[in-house]
Amino acid sequence: MPIEADLSILGGGPGGYTAAIRAAQAGKSVVLIEENKIGGTCLHKGCIPTKSLLHSANLYHQIKHASAFGVEVEDEAIRLHYGRVHQRKQEVVDQLYGGLRHLMRKHGIQVVHGKGRIIGPSIFSPRSGSVAVELADGDMETVVSSNLMIATGSRPRMLQGLEPDGIHILNSDQALELEQLPNSLLIIGGGVIGVEWASLLSDFGVEVTLVEMAARLLPGEDADISNALQKAFRARGIRVLTNVQLELPSYAIEDGRCTLQAETSDGPVRLQADQMLVCVGRQANCETIGLENTDVEIRNGVIAVNRSLQTTEPHIYAIGDVTGGVQLAHAAAHEGLCAVEHLLGSPDAAVYEPHRIPRCIYARPEIASIGWTEAEARKRGMLVKVGKIPFQAIGKAVISGEQEGFVKVVAEETTGDLLGVHIIGAKATELIAEASLAQLLDATPWEIGQAIHPHPSLSEALGEAMLAVNGQALVY
Repeated sequence: MPIEADLSILGGGPGGYTAAIRAAQAGKSVVLIEENKIGGTCLHKGCIPTKSLLHSANLYHQIKHASAFGVEVEDEAIRLHYGRVHQRKQEVVDQLYGGLRHLMRKHGIQVVHGKGRIIGPSIFSPRSGSVAVELADGDMETVVSSNLMIATGSRPRMLQGLEPDGIHILNSDQALELEQLPNSLLIIGGGVIGVEWASLLSDFGVEVTLVEMAARLLPGEDADISNALQKAFRARGIRVLTNVQLELPSYAIEDGRCTLQAETSDGPVRLQADQMLVCVGRQANCETIGLENTDVEIRNGVIAVNRSLQTTEPHIYAIGDVTGGVQLAHAAAHEGLCAVEHLLGSPDAAVYEPHRIPRCIYARPEIASIGWTEAEARKRGMLVKVGKIPFQAIGKAVISGEQEGFVKVVAEETTGDLLGVHIIGAKATELIAEASLAQLLDATPWEIGQAIHPHPSLSEALGEAMLAVNGQALVY
């Protein structure tokens, strides 16, 4: 007999398990289908393990510079044991994985481990959306539900001619499994993943070359943020090349090292390193899940959805990376909540608004943003005014020796509406939460500036930048 449920979810990453919990809280029976481990890319191959590495890298950097704070550490006593770093990363993942499995049991969510494939109308259901699941032992289960949610995520995108072999050319999944660091690394791609890897490996002492085909790193972020990051990286000794055209057929292994020819604005260059990490985005996992058995539309390689996350078959929803939206764990989780509230018929169900998703980059310095960049706002025909406060004007930043960076606020000149907030500097990924709340409550920069920010705290930078929009900043 098939497994029956109110909601079946194909994919157990942050979007899938968050949706499962919310539906279960509403009294719905839920089946979560996951081929590997629940937690998905975020927990096992992305957010959590990379942030564990980044934390170790930042701590290593702080210890090496402790003398600036009057704490003397003998040089010969500072040692990096990357094997232990790698081990701790796995311990963090295992602990969180255990907690996640507990949550599934707590909420009565049935987890089916196996490879799921959507099937068309059958003896089990008169419409498409049931899921045939091949279990690890080769047996089959069929899951039939009133609604299906697709949350199959994404995988590293490959660059033709530089396919990963796990030895010389790595993707981000393989980089996480390194137990020894190379002396040098060439990173192809200056987006979020490439930038985070460049930062942590540089702090671990690896000679890093970071190559981006666009005119600047993080081309989706505000230009001021990108420029500040490039300046910070170069000051750290990271070689940053932008506007690069790679000559992919030139790739070769010479004396055990990766070599590649490229064209830059300054002429041809020969790139070489012990290993290469290719970070050119991610590709939606929608090819082998049985969508051909449905009327679900695939557009430009991703599943097309409306603002309520419904596909072209209204009883089938899709969330997260597979829809091609903002590829972040908390974005997928938010989409899962929006979709569940819609299928529950909630009158207060939110619609998905990508520009309200905070974007966080955990490099050194950290970067976080929400809303429109200054250029995007102007392109949309808005009259823009900007407030900007450097962290060097903030007492807590001076105390902690973290004066690098700034907070930039973009507002609409006529209405005073908050359009975007962009932060580069210490604890940026924590500070952005206030801006996210401000957007949810439709607060203006003036209102946020009137809120009392504790002194000394890094949060003062956000409050002052809001005041600076109207020329009322007090510290700069």
